[in-house]
Amino acid sequence: MAKFISYNVNGIRAALKKDWMGWLKLENPDVICIQETKAHKDQLDIEEFEKAGYNTYWFSAEKKGYSSVAIFSKTKPDHIEYGCGIEKYDKEGRIIRADFGDFSVLSCYFPSGTSGDERQAFKMQFLADFHVYIEELRKTRPNLLISGDINICHTEIDIHNPKTNKDTSGFKPEERAWVAQFIESGYVDTFREFNQDPHHYSWWSYRAGARGNNKGWRIDYHFVTESLRDKLTNASILADAIHSDHCPISVEIDVTL
Repeated sequence: MAKFISYNVNGIRAALKKDWMGWLKLENPDVICIQETKAHKDQLDIEEFEKAGYNTYWFSAEKKGYSSVAIFSKTKPDHIEYGCGIEKYDKEGRIIRADFGDFSVLSCYFPSGTSGDERQAFKMQFLADFHVYIEELRKTRPNLLISGDINICHTEIDIHNPKTNKDTSGFKPEERAWVAQFIESGYVDTFREFNQDPHHYSWWSYRAGARGNNKGWRIDYHFVTESLRDKLTNASILADAIHSDHCPISVEIDVTL
C-alpha cells in the first residue's frame, strides 16, 4: 500500500515558512507531487527534505519564480523523466514523471487561462497535446498516476457557483468536455470513486473570505489508468492543510514502490 499526495503549494518557499515540513512529516506520504514550486533547486535547502526521508526531483520553469513542478519520493525511482518533450510546455516546467517498476507517477501543472484569450488558447492546446502525450506514454507505461492541478472543474458539484462561472476559465464547456473525454478514454477520477458529494474543493480565492465560506473549486486531481482502479483503497481532500490557496489531495493505492 502506498500513499500519494498532490499539492499546489503556490510557492514552496512561502509554504515552508508556514511549517510545511511539519505537516509533511505528519502526513508521511510515500510520494508527494508538488506544483507551483516557483523555485529552482539551488534556491532551497534540499538537505531539509532529505532528512525527512525524501529523494527530491525538480523540474523548474526557465522563468524564475514561475510555475515549476517536483516529486519527492521515499523510494528512489528507477527513472525520472523531465518534461513531456514539447518545448513550449517544458520551458514552463509543467510535467515531471517518476517510474517505479511498471508503475509511474506524474506531477502536472496545467496552464491557467484566466489572464486572457491568448493563455486560454494556450491552455486548450496544452489539453489536446497532453491527451496525445499520455495516450502514447500509456503504450509503454500502462499503469499511470497523473497527479496535479489541472485548473478545471469537471462537473457542477466541483464548483461553488456553477451558474455564475459557466463561462469562466476553469469551468468553460470545452474544458469540462475535455475532462469528460479524458475520463472516458480510460482514466479514473480517484476522488469521485469514493465520494460523490458536493462542496468538496481544493482551491479557494484569497478574496472575500472564500475559504472560510467554502466557496471553492475542485481543480486538483489524482487520475489513474483504468488498470489501477481495483487497486484504489482511499482518496480524500485534505482541506485542513493551509499553506497555499490550494489544499493537498491524497490517494492510497495498493502498489509496491
